[in-house]
Amino acid sequence: MRFLVSARGLMPHAVETQNVVRVFKGNHKPVKALDKVSITIEEGEIFGLLGPNGAGKTTLIKILTTLLLPTSGEAYVGGFNVAKEAHKVRQVISLVSGGETPGYGILSANENLWFFSQLYGLPSSTAKAEIKRLMADLEFDEYAKTRMSKLSTGYKQRLNLARGLLNNPTILFLDEPTLGLDVLTSKNMRSYIVDWAKREKKGTVLLTTHYMAEADEMCDRVAIIDRGRILACDSPLRLKQNLKENVIIKAEVSSVQADFSFVEGMKGVIGYSQTRSIQTDTTSFKVMVTEERIFSNIMSKLEEQNVKILSVNKAEPTLEDVYISLVGRGFEQEEGAAHET
Repeated sequence: MRFLVSARGLMPHAVETQNVVRVFKGNHKPVKALDKVSITIEEGEIFGLLGPNGAGKTTLIKILTTLLLPTSGEAYVGGFNVAKEAHKVRQVISLVSGGETPGYGILSANENLWFFSQLYGLPSSTAKAEIKRLMADLEFDEYAKTRMSKLSTGYKQRLNLARGLLNNPTILFLDEPTLGLDVLTSKNMRSYIVDWAKREKKGTVLLTTHYMAEADEMCDRVAIIDRGRILACDSPLRLKQNLKENVIIKAEVSSVQADFSFVEGMKGVIGYSQTRSIQTDTTSFKVMVTEERIFSNIMSKLEEQNVKILSVNKAEPTLEDVYISLVGRGFEQEEGAAHET
């Protein structure tokens, strides 16, 4: 077991990685999914790992939950080496992934939780009490006798989270837990996870997500990862404060066909992102620049495309802006997709 000397005495980090590398075989050449990743997560902390799809978030989660070995480097969870002491790691963790099927479709919600409680080795009385409590806390006890296959996406994910908390883990890994959920269900799930961590006091959460607002709301600290490398790690507040010297401007234009590629490489442009709305045929465009006059040049270029400028506003820094400042681009999105509740 690996220990840290702190003001509270000898204690392990909840999670620690040292120069973790993971390489996969590719069709033509090896693909480095993680490139010397080093992080520490303290006991009782909610830690966010942010980045786009393919950044390495899930690969790191799989290594920390003993589902995948690192190519090189070392990783510790609860003070235990994930490669050499995997059985001890598994006793203190749980993993919940967004979009994952939380059991067997022909079994009811209650039966699925009972099945997993027995895999965890819980005594019958403890299992029944925990299942009843978790169903009530997550507000799906009315669906206790409903087959899992009949549950909506939102209730399947509540069942998935309940399954992940049945064994009373001290370290909870959440891999995009609100993926595909509607706004209200996502909000309720975030609130419950934060309450769980604070209620347990020593309950540690590692959350992977590409929803920046989600991490801003939940996390004590966040690390931003892209192409397998950690680009920054700090509290959301401090990361945003570091951007105060730049100018962030949001604009809405009257077409989803607007071409913003000319922005790349423009002098004074730190980065940009865009969200296209097919329903309204508009595009929301956010750009970070070193001074305001550069934005005027961008607007002139857009007007040359016969694009109408609907609105322009200055904006306060967000975690997405932090990401944009580090990698020069944001997440291009399309609005209007329906989510199942």
